[in-house]
Amino acid sequence: MPMFQPLKRDGFIGFEGGGDGQVLDLDTAVKDGVLGGVNGGVVDEKLDLKKMIKELDLQDIPSVFICPISLEPMQDPVTLCTGQTYERLNIHKWFNLGHLTCPTTMQELWDDTVTPNKTLHHLIYTWFSQKTSYEILGTLKKAKGQARVHALSELKQIVVAHLMARKTVVEEGGVSVISSLLGPFTSHAVGSEVVAILVSLDLDSDSKSGLMQPAKVSLIVDMLNDGSNETKINCARLIRGLVEEKGFRAELVSSHSLLVGLMRLLVDILPSFDPECLELALFVLDALCSDMEGRVAVKDSANTIPYTVRVLMRVSENCTNYALSILWSVCKLAPEECSPLAVEVGLAAKLLLVIQSGCDAALKQRSAELLKLCSLHYSDTMFISKCKLTRTIQ
Repeated sequence: MPMFQPLKRDGFIGFEGGGDGQVLDLDTAVKDGVLGGVNGGVVDEKLDLKKMIKELDLQDIPSVFICPISLEPMQDPVTLCTGQTYERLNIHKWFNLGHLTCPTTMQELWDDTVTPNKTLHHLIYTWFSQKTSYEILGTLKKAKGQARVHALSELKQIVVAHLMARKTVVEEGGVSVISSLLGPFTSHAVGSEVVAILVSLDLDSDSKSGLMQPAKVSLIVDMLNDGSNETKINCARLIRGLVEEKGFRAELVSSHSLLVGLMRLLVDILPSFDPECLELALFVLDALCSDMEGRVAVKDSANTIPYTVRVLMRVSENCTNYALSILWSVCKLAPEECSPLAVEVGLAAKLLLVIQSGCDAALKQRSAELLKLCSLHYSDTMFISKCKLTRTIQ
């Protein structure tokens, strides 16, 4: 088995400390006394360090991570007044035996207070999360069935919780390994975990291109339809990442049947989306409307207009912005077909609400233009009645 190499950049191990971050390597940390201090930032670790230590092969662990008493990796390092660091449980046992000295230096302690060493804890956590993610990638290449689902679930927890684990997965070629698990015969249990991992990673163009294969997109669309709310949100995020790059929009809309199915699905599930997923879905629809085939597919989906009109002024300004852009695209594409339909489901009244609201000026301008476009197919009297107004539109 290849030896794990801690992820380094110019010889340093990253330390997530907020802001611009702090960069430490073990030699510097020991030399400068950082690991004996207590000035590390607050660490909100989401993973079970004890579980990671127990499950990994403990060869080549940095000596600074080892408790001098038990000679095992520390999970909760604390520092004495002498500057020496120990595992909390072990040093408490030492004190309970009646010892009032430092186990390493044998100095008498003038203060038996122990202080959590958050900096060292974070370094230990980072090292083990990197090593765990590296070994899980190796497991995924040969795991099957429930073992594969379990490995993916563990990897998801790690990459969601820790930046350095995400970097390890990307730099060790993990994206291609994980993406290869998506296919026509992939179960939703595996697919949902894969998508959750992928949306946590920084995908480059090559990685996104690999995800544009019809079989992979079809599976993502299936999970968008039948998955849990969390899976639907992750699928929408992944699709957003694909359509954000214009080069991939053309690839997506080149498969007309796939595009029609995707558009119909996105539109049909709009009413049941929570606000976050709704905004993602509207973003995808709006992005695909930038291509002619995408606009046609969105227009041809029966529920596009009524559901999109319903979103206006009900969720967020971003949702209203995307919805207006979608409605403008389809009404401009087929004004005689789409404009009357939009007015019948209440678009005109909604547009007036946008114009009179405190929304961004650009939204108001787009609303006014769309209102004018819709009015071209009605007499003044009829349009006023459709708007539920008692005075002439200026």
